[in-house]
This record gives sequence, C-alpha cells and structure tokens, in this order.
Amino acid sequence: MLKKVVDTDRAPAAIGPYSQGIVAGQFLFVSGQTPLDPATEKLVDGGIKEQTKRALDNIVGILEAAGTGLDKVVKVTVYLEDMNDFAAMNEVYASYFGSEQPARCAIEVSRLPKDAKVEIDAIAIL
Repeated sequence: MLKKVVDTDRAPAAIGPYSQGIVAGQFLFVSGQTPLDPATEKLVDGGIKEQTKRALDNIVGILEAAGTGLDKVVKVTVYLEDMNDFAAMNEVYASYFGSEQPARCAIEVSRLPKDAKVEIDAIAIL
C-alpha cells in the first residue's frame, strides 16, 4: 500500500510530531486543523465563524496539495471548545460542502491546542 506525507504551505506547519496529511492507498487522512493562519502561525482574529473558516481553508489547502478536494471528503470530525458554538460553526461549515455532505461527528472538548475554539479533521478519497 502506498503511504505518502502531504506537506503544504497553504496550511500551518505541524505543531507536534505529526503530518498535515497522509495518503494511504486511495485515501487522504487530514490531521486536525485549528484556525492557525499559515502565514503567521497565529490564531486568526474573531470568533467561531472566523475560526471555522480558517480551519476549513487549511483543510482545503491540504486536500488540494494531495490532488483532491472538498467534493471527495467522506468523513469529518469537528471538535468544539463550546457546543454552544455549534449553530454558528455549522453555518460556515455548510457553505463549504455541496449537496453530498460527508459523514460527520461533532464533539465538545475541554481544551484545544493554542486555546482554539474549533479543530477539524477529515478523510477524503483521492
């Protein structure tokens, strides 16, 4: 089985011992993306909507670096610092995916890296 690391400057560099993405066979596994601006490596300004947009933009960068796109995403996990942000996150999230929504799980967690409000990971078909 083919296994390849995906690395792009369109998403923040890994802040730990992991890869932005891994191609395994016909799948791309995208590591959890927080709302770090790839240019500054700092959290974007704003609330949950701005942070969700940046996290998803980071995912798009990794998907495209691997030769795939949002239309090929089959599973997403959303980690929220506060489940009260679910509706606002969902509003932004829905604008990124077409009519064929991927499977998804949303979980409230006690804390995220760099005190982000959201982290999102994804699995896509190549």
